Amino acid sequence: TDRNDAIRARYVIQTNGLLDRPKLPGIEGIGMFRGHSFHTSRWDFAYTGGDSHGGLAKLADKRVAVIGTGASAIQVVPHVAQHASQLFVVQRTPSSVDERGNAPTKPEWVEGLAPGWHRRRRENFVSLTSGIAQDEDLVGDGWTDAVRNLGGFNASPGELGLAMEIADFRKMNSIRERVDAVVEEADVAASLKPWYRQFCKRPTFNDDYLPAFNRPNVELIDTDGQGIDHFTETGFVFAGRHFPVDCVIFATGFDYGTSYTPSARQKGHPIIGRGNVSLADAWRDGLRTLHGFYSNGFPNLIYMGGSQNAVSFVTTYYLDEQAEHIAAVLGEAAARGATVVEPSPEAEADWVATIRAKDNSIHDFQRDCTPGFYNEEGNVGTVISRVDEMYGPGPIPFYTLIRAWRADGMRGLCFN
Repeated sequence: TDRNDAIRARYVIQTNGLLDRPKLPGIEGIGMFRGHSFHTSRWDFAYTGGDSHGGLAKLADKRVAVIGTGASAIQVVPHVAQHASQLFVVQRTPSSVDERGNAPTKPEWVEGLAPGWHRRRRENFVSLTSGIAQDEDLVGDGWTDAVRNLGGFNASPGELGLAMEIADFRKMNSIRERVDAVVEEADVAASLKPWYRQFCKRPTFNDDYLPAFNRPNVELIDTDGQGIDHFTETGFVFAGRHFPVDCVIFATGFDYGTSYTPSARQKGHPIIGRGNVSLADAWRDGLRTLHGFYSNGFPNLIYMGGSQNAVSFVTTYYLDEQAEHIAAVLGEAAARGATVVEPSPEAEADWVATIRAKDNSIHDFQRDCTPGFYNEEGNVGTVISRVDEMYGPGPIPFYTLIRAWRADGMRGLCFN
């Protein structure tokens, strides 16, 4: 460790998470700015005042720029707008912002729940948001709205695909209509309208973001997909205009591990396996795992995450499934009296081939999307990417496959 502790363990499970490394934009002169700056995930309440509920009163005399209009900005812009003397919201691409519509949960609804309700709701949601038709929408929120009326749709894949595309179009039209209904200035409203399909970018839900642009102290800087030109010591420049600011807040998200560089793969700490081979070298030409959990040459090392298995919009769903799977594997090792768990080279190679032989039609969808972390910033298909390293049929079929594999004796996994 960084305190010189040497720790021995039989198994090491990597659970570092997906969004653990804040990302700053590659804007020219970013190091020149002499004002105050911070990333949204490292919020400086000493500078802004307030707390996680808002009340950022120390910004009352500050000119602030929020760089980015993704999920982080949707949350923070309303609070900054309420308190800053001047707020510039710098937009590369508009987000899809739907009504949040939170409401109290009725006690009688809770009392009527049968055991297992959470799993049924979660699997129903994951199925709907991954394109698997259901007879009922048990959640009924903005995420499932576009496909709510397709439950039990009995049609060919082509007909279902067309129906889903039409539902997507209607949903995004309602998002754009909401912008017109809320934002008072027509040119600002036009810039805030998402032109892409629903799941090109992460959908967001907020009742206060769009109204913030009706405030006289808020100005939208729409860069039309380009970003600002460069920073100066006192602000930034876009389209020949200099914007002086006291503070820059980077709502620019996280390094999602979109490239297979050693730092992205290893979360900042090198991993050495059998024969003194590093994981970086073993994966230099792409990931090599069995089911996304373990690799040959790295005994008793287990990964949690989305690469070479399957993720969903509900993180707790796939982490629960993965935790149950890992517990079952380690339980099997204990039952066999084994101290080493490692996939065979053949099983690993077969799984990598399965992952890379999937239907890549999703690339056609994502090439038409605006750049973002869902489509490798627009580089779909040019490199082996996170998009390519997921199980094609989706999370529900993947974890069904995994349970069947466990019941069949865990073939391909060596216990010694």
